Amino acid sequence: MTNCKICASPSELFASATIRGKYQINYFACSSCRFIQTESPYWLKEAYSEPINRSDVGYVSRNLSFAKITKAVITLFFDGKARFIDYGGGWGLFVRLMRDLGYDFWRSDKFCPNLFAPDFEARLGEGRPFEMLTTFEVFEHLPEPLDEIQTMLRHSNNILFSTILQPATRPNPNEWWYYGLDHGQHVSFYTLASLSAIARRFNLHLSSDGCGFHLLSKKPVSPLFFKLATRNKLAGLLHLVVRSRSLQRADHERAVQLPNNPVDK
Repeated sequence: MTNCKICASPSELFASATIRGKYQINYFACSSCRFIQTESPYWLKEAYSEPINRSDVGYVSRNLSFAKITKAVITLFFDGKARFIDYGGGWGLFVRLMRDLGYDFWRSDKFCPNLFAPDFEARLGEGRPFEMLTTFEVFEHLPEPLDEIQTMLRHSNNILFSTILQPATRPNPNEWWYYGLDHGQHVSFYTLASLSAIARRFNLHLSSDGCGFHLLSKKPVSPLFFKLATRNKLAGLLHLVVRSRSLQRADHERAVQLPNNPVDK
């Protein structure tokens, strides 16, 4: 038995599984918020030998979808002319997409090289906070979620994130693909109750589509409008209707002037 990393309630051993084809590890489930956590993840250094795991064949299509949804969320709830940051931003593809859509996005990721937006690497802790922080497919990677969320909140009071919630009936590791047994990078698995506990912990408002998209915000937002914004068809419609001037040309000029000197503004 151990304590839940979200609400500190007792967490009991409920399953074991083999990850990366060789490590037998234990999974613990919280008796209160139902958060699932692995044992202390001693295998992560090896798991991140390739920061974007090779089985993630949906990387590009997911970023295209997330860009439309993020645009919809910004349009409905936030100042589109402000600065934004993508935390755990991978190769920088999402930041490039958002800048092409006209939003001043910056990127941060301590594990992965910035291939698509090298001139827009955020210097965390310098300058004013960001209007909103996005962090997609990151929460399930966090060994200590509360500590990492506290770090995120130093950069913005609003966090838009994706992580797939557990099914209503708690699945065993061999019954749910999201455990990521092949790569071993997923170590934290959430329920709506555990996300609500996080919101209370940080005195924030939680909005969720009940499946994969969630928002922690300083001010409450309409639950209905949030659910509408995170639906691909409606986000796509809003994408066609709402237009902003792309930053692509300005970014090109910047790259030509400073080809080897990416700096935050």
